[in-house]
Amino acid sequence: MTTTATTAAAATPTAAERKKAAGHGEGNPGKAGWATKLVLVILCLLWIVPIFGTFVTSFRPLDDANSTGWWQVFTKPSMLGNLTLDNYSNAIDGSNMGNALINSLAIALPATFIPILVAAFAAYAFTFMEFWGRDFLFLTIVSLLVVPNYVAFVPLLKVYRDLNLNGTFAAVWLAHIGFGMSLAIYILRNYMATLPKTVIESAKIDGASHYQTFFKLILPMSVPALASFAIFQFLWVWNDLLVALLFIGPGENEPVTIGLTHLKQQLGQGWELTTAGAFITMLVPVAVFLALQRFFIRGLTAGAVKG
Repeated sequence: MTTTATTAAAATPTAAERKKAAGHGEGNPGKAGWATKLVLVILCLLWIVPIFGTFVTSFRPLDDANSTGWWQVFTKPSMLGNLTLDNYSNAIDGSNMGNALINSLAIALPATFIPILVAAFAAYAFTFMEFWGRDFLFLTIVSLLVVPNYVAFVPLLKVYRDLNLNGTFAAVWLAHIGFGMSLAIYILRNYMATLPKTVIESAKIDGASHYQTFFKLILPMSVPALASFAIFQFLWVWNDLLVALLFIGPGENEPVTIGLTHLKQQLGQGWELTTAGAFITMLVPVAVFLALQRFFIRGLTAGAVKG
């Protein structure tokens, strides 16, 4: 009886052992040490402090911004009374930022939704349909990710000139759709590959067509991957300057990225308006990211590992 009790006691883990097994013991590789936390704090400060300083500067008059640093707003409380919204009103009125914001939405929304829709169809075909050359075609599409976008600018400009598309929204839509399609197909295909095959087989047994399976089963289950790519694509298109300059240029169709360049004048004048205009352009991307952030990590990590 004593031997049995001793054996049971030896087999029962102690509180320390249970704590260590749960991942709270010393030497746990999953727990960040103080050095790691310190490095992360420093990196966050290096990223946040300049942005915060720019934000404070966007409310300061030009004379104050030229004569004193932004941090003196907190060290000298008398400067708080000088903060104003004039920079924002001048940025909106002086460079037609309101119209530029509408143009950016007209560019970013179609350039985000169209490649998602097309890539979702393609990812479904690469994942659940059998056809000759499927793997080779998928590898060919993925290999296009390593090709720099700017190598296609000159041919595209010539094609758009022949079609009279230069300076129109359609030119930018087609460019962004073509440049973003490979990544969209890659992300969505990897995510759909993690979905349970039993659901697809059950739909086939019930007589569902590919269109019914896609719209009623696969598309709703792929929302995290769709949302994660939508964030990437929308931010890339919204913040793009090079493609907008080449295919639209300054004018009535210019987006906010080109409108910001008009705020900075010769001899460095107008930089206080640029800080205000920059934060105006940030409102929409930040809202999009906050609205879809719960899908972001889930959509990116799905399909990255198995098991």
